[in-house]
Amino acid sequence: MSEDQYSARPAVTRLDTYDNTEIFGDAADPFRVAECGLVWRLKDHHFGIRVDGRVVAHAGLVVLPVSVGGIRMDVVGLGGVGVAPDQRGRGLARHVVSGTMKHARTLGPEFALLFCRPDVAALYARFDWNELDGEVEVEQPDGVAMMPLRTMWFPLRGEGRWPDGPVRLHSRPM
Repeated sequence: MSEDQYSARPAVTRLDTYDNTEIFGDAADPFRVAECGLVWRLKDHHFGIRVDGRVVAHAGLVVLPVSVGGIRMDVVGLGGVGVAPDQRGRGLARHVVSGTMKHARTLGPEFALLFCRPDVAALYARFDWNELDGEVEVEQPDGVAMMPLRTMWFPLRGEGRWPDGPVRLHSRPM
């Protein structure tokens, strides 16, 4: 596909099914998080960009319970963000995240949350995500674990400010 064809920006659409092998092939650890040793939660909502019938970018959402400073609330978890290696450098990550966040705003919570490797935190910061200071506890099959990845948040309504206090995700991470 030529650069001119990308200027039209293919639509971000809801996917009825999603299998990350369509983007990453049979890569054993496409998100490079296996070394964290965590068990991840599947997403409930999947969005993607198709080029010539193939999914080349994906982002998933799930509504999750958290406690912040001892107060429970729900957040929209963003995860499974990926762009096919042969399609990178064309703004598809920004486009799929932006389109997916439009849907996230319809799910109810005030904030979105994601976990990412340190080397991609700057990418999300360019998309107006904010890094969360402090440790985040997450559920795992054997109990509570500390999230070793960066935690970032995004206001889904106006200019919201993330509340103060310790954060615990009452779910496996997304």
